Amino acid sequence: MLKQRIITAIVLLAILLPALFWRTPEPFLAIVLLLIAAAGWEWGRLNGLRQGACIALGVVTLALCVVAWMLGWPQRPSAVFWSVAGAIWVLAGAALVWAGVDGWPRIAQPVRVVGGVLALALAWLAMAQARVIGVNFLLSILVLVWVADVFAYFAGRAIGGKFTRRKLAPTISPKKSWEGVWGGMVGVVVLAVAWTFADGAAQAQVPSLYSRLAALSWPVLVIAALFLAGMSVLGDLAESLVKRSAGFKDSSQLLPGHGGVLDRVDALLPTLPLAMMLASLVR
Repeated sequence: MLKQRIITAIVLLAILLPALFWRTPEPFLAIVLLLIAAAGWEWGRLNGLRQGACIALGVVTLALCVVAWMLGWPQRPSAVFWSVAGAIWVLAGAALVWAGVDGWPRIAQPVRVVGGVLALALAWLAMAQARVIGVNFLLSILVLVWVADVFAYFAGRAIGGKFTRRKLAPTISPKKSWEGVWGGMVGVVVLAVAWTFADGAAQAQVPSLYSRLAALSWPVLVIAALFLAGMSVLGDLAESLVKRSAGFKDSSQLLPGHGGVLDRVDALLPTLPLAMMLASLVR
């Protein structure tokens, strides 16, 4: 399993990194488009659709993103658009986690399917707009999610259950602890402050998300970083809830050793749109 994980990670990085740092955004956006389409197919599986319908769902997800691309939306960030999308994510995500595993099947299947496709399309559009702004800006969002996950893992392993015996969401993800969440938040705040100073030292031509927020004030930066870290946890829990309800361990086996695409991007689904919301409000 570890060997598979390493090989898959190396292959993905070998494909994604050159595209990410290409002089224009198009190669990276095209690769991410394919991954999002695969996630659409996985979403159909998690919602009990047959194979043909799952493939069709992947095609629909792909088509939505292509239409947005052809209309030039990656070049036109909108504070109103992202504020509405962000508010929906916060309210719907919180409601899903609050209702728990038993609440998911009570939502009509068409609503679940459409909601998931829209969430995937929004994530692609947010990533596209972030890449158009600049690599430094996009990376500051992606690394936030990775740091939150890594710090949460190690904090949970080291001090999980030592300060509060109650688990974060025992019926959804029994291994997650509040200490892990706190550790992830601490890691993200450290990252945000360090990245802001690094931007200043390097005189970055394209400011990171953190530099944009710090330009308002340091308290705004800290609060925003904590908010995004919390939403990355919510995204993780939301996908875990759906998988547990469907009886799946992984969304698929498309990425050997890692599970499916949704398993890798679940925390990014709310974080990307919300990061674009914050960026559009402070630019």
